[in-house]
Amino acid sequence: MSFDYRDGALYAEQCSLSELASQYGTPLYVYSHQRILENWRQFAAHWPAPHKLCYAVKANSNLAVLNVLAQLGAGFDIVSGGELARVLAAGGKAQDVVFSGVAKSRAEMAYALEQGIYCFNVESAAELERLNEVAKAHGAAAPVSLRVNPDVDAQTHPYISTGLKSNKFGIAMAQAREVALRAQSLSHIKMQGLDCHIGSQILSPAPFLDAADLMLQLIEQLRGDGVAISHLDMGGGMGIPYQHESELDVSAYLLELQKRAARVGNLTLMLEPGRAIVGNAGVLLTRVEYHKPGVDKDFLLVDAGMNDLMRPALYQAYHDIIPVQQCEAGTSIVDVVGPVCETGDFLGHARHITANEGDLLAVMNAGAYGFTMSSNYNTRPRAAEVMVAGASAQVVRQRETLSELWKGEQIMEMPE
Repeated sequence: MSFDYRDGALYAEQCSLSELASQYGTPLYVYSHQRILENWRQFAAHWPAPHKLCYAVKANSNLAVLNVLAQLGAGFDIVSGGELARVLAAGGKAQDVVFSGVAKSRAEMAYALEQGIYCFNVESAAELERLNEVAKAHGAAAPVSLRVNPDVDAQTHPYISTGLKSNKFGIAMAQAREVALRAQSLSHIKMQGLDCHIGSQILSPAPFLDAADLMLQLIEQLRGDGVAISHLDMGGGMGIPYQHESELDVSAYLLELQKRAARVGNLTLMLEPGRAIVGNAGVLLTRVEYHKPGVDKDFLLVDAGMNDLMRPALYQAYHDIIPVQQCEAGTSIVDVVGPVCETGDFLGHARHITANEGDLLAVMNAGAYGFTMSSNYNTRPRAAEVMVAGASAQVVRQRETLSELWKGEQIMEMPE
């Protein structure tokens, strides 16, 4: 295990989390190098060439995380020009990058073309026309995969459901053939694939396979229309157990997907795992500031807040919260809440935890959509990030200082 107790103390690999908190302060994100490797390999073991794995950068974009994956031969799924720059800075290759996102700017398109990315996942007819114009201006042919919305219900939180016709993402299935034929006719578009992404935190293969069947049918139709489709990107969305749910059987899903694609033939498959690679590879350490008994409930007031970990407030997401030092005393029921001046600032409701001022808690499964969604709300510096590998630990992002928070700001000089 990457995070487990030894003589009552919680460790990350061979590093004491208590010692890391003492050395680097809290709130503190800690990532396990070994867990990232193991998570990646469970996909790679069942995904032979020419199929491609593209890590979803938005899940955790720390350069150290990206570098680990680049060394493993990962491709990358990006949603902004900034993420492309991060990938390149971390040692990733542009030719292994797919560019998703519903509102790509002309500048982002031009930058991605200049770098020579693998393909653009185009999400609308309007985007297709713009990309053709940008590619023409640069004397290039833009490689394109159309993101199609298959209208499959992933049975997940509405904020992370992306495959329904009511969502902003993708091209409606009913319009896909028309847009694909238009793409085929444009002078500076190289039509090469289809893409879909139905949502996140999915723990059953059934919605993925339902979407795959629809996409494979569409590929056969388009090939009949003379549109050359060489790859199918089934996106990401593979979940992790946050609250003791059954794990997604990754190998069963990947093998069945390849089996169904083989019936169509001559098709490279692509996946964009993010959370499944880094979610359980990280924890957020936080220190208790106060224990506050209340009339209706008791509170543990901690130094990490919604600006550090947005998921509970935004999605009502559950993260297990455990003491860094185990205690034999009986537990009490508390709400674990942060210092941010919002009622919605909580990390967990009604948790069975006994802790006192100065004690450390670990918020588990915080490696995905933790730091990447953090902010400086209430003028709070963002947390430091540390990666451990065996008995070694290294800061991979320094804690922000207060003065850095207003860098670039200036007081207006009023005219006399």
